[in-house]
Amino acid sequence: MGKSQGRSGLSRLIGMAAMAAAVAAVTKELRRPASERTWHGEVAGFVPYDFRAPTIDRVKERLWSPDDPRVFQPQVFGVGWTVNLGRLISLAQERLAESASTSKTPPPPPPTV
Repeated sequence: MGKSQGRSGLSRLIGMAAMAAAVAAVTKELRRPASERTWHGEVAGFVPYDFRAPTIDRVKERLWSPDDPRVFQPQVFGVGWTVNLGRLISLAQERLAESASTSKTPPPPPPTV
């Protein structure tokens, strides 16, 4: 089995898991009375889903929220997670500032003989 076959097999497995989670989420919502359907929540105890129409506020909250400690946020629409780019950039800036401040510290004096 070549590398490309292994990757396509893994891709298929991930795709099937995502489809199963989406079906489970829709089934969960359809089993509720119509007045109680929220179209967002979790399946399997930890996989988030959100089938509500995306809003600008939700897009900003999920994709650009530098003050939120979570790097992975629920998808704006669909099943699974998305990356909070604002948090990633914030963390990178913090690391750069830390390394810049430590590099400006003068080296210790050489030992005296």
